[in-house]
Amino acid sequence: MDVEALRTFVAVAETGQFQAAADKLGVSQQAVSKRIAALERHIEVTLLVRTSRGSRLSLDGQVFLPHARKVLAAIEQAEQAVRPGSRPLRVDVLNRRISPAQAVYRFYRSHPETDLDAVTLSKENAAQAVQAVLEGTVDASFRALPADQVPAGISAERLLDAPLELLVGPGHPLADAPWVRPADLAGHRIWIPGIRPGTEWEAFYQALSRDFGLSIDALGPNFGDEALMDALADSASLATLVSSGDRYLWPQTHDLRRIPLHDPTPVYPHVLLFRSGDQHPVLTALRDHLHTARPRTPQDVWVPDWVDR
Repeated sequence: MDVEALRTFVAVAETGQFQAAADKLGVSQQAVSKRIAALERHIEVTLLVRTSRGSRLSLDGQVFLPHARKVLAAIEQAEQAVRPGSRPLRVDVLNRRISPAQAVYRFYRSHPETDLDAVTLSKENAAQAVQAVLEGTVDASFRALPADQVPAGISAERLLDAPLELLVGPGHPLADAPWVRPADLAGHRIWIPGIRPGTEWEAFYQALSRDFGLSIDALGPNFGDEALMDALADSASLATLVSSGDRYLWPQTHDLRRIPLHDPTPVYPHVLLFRSGDQHPVLTALRDHLHTARPRTPQDVWVPDWVDR
């Protein structure tokens, strides 16, 4: 059934004249006549009876009118539900402890009137997250994705570089260093439980290991962040890597140390992926916030060679 014909029928029923309905809809009287005729052919009844004063509803038209109004109201509700700004912006931050989640949280704190929903597609890799954006499951996602893997219909902006830090317990040989070079980590075991094969973060750490001769592994079961903190506190040899914007908590007695990496500074390049042309006002505000609030990128940055510089 033609929605415009249905809208035209309701307009004629309410105004009582074809010309008045045409003026209300911004079309010609001839267009109104054609739409009504097509609608009557479709449902095989006469809806309107012409009179010397205009037109009136037939008995079938009187029965049909409330149903037509309900259909138009349902269509309006459906359109309103997906109209930009009429629903929360859904942003995939991958993990609630890491830099993207913290950046989105800071955005919300500075814009408390905004309507957004932070979700975690923690089991999806970058390609799967992009597909979720394309399908509308989420509106945007933070991922490390090579430029040549960004599909048509997706825009990508590198808006959040997260410098890496070494996290160790008080007994580690590097625990008292003010900063260390990535090359200084050669020979030390770096344990990052939870790295999953086929993910962009696996590719990132493989590139980091290759370029600086590091030993990074995810061996053993992953019992969560608290268990990782316990293991670091009890070990004189174990280390892990975190981003400077990541938020991890541990008991004060653990005395863990976060040590910046420099010369060069490895950064994890979070790219914001969203549907091209998306006009959601919260997405626009979030992008503007990330552009203006992001910290200055160090001069000696290292990123994998597959990252667009």
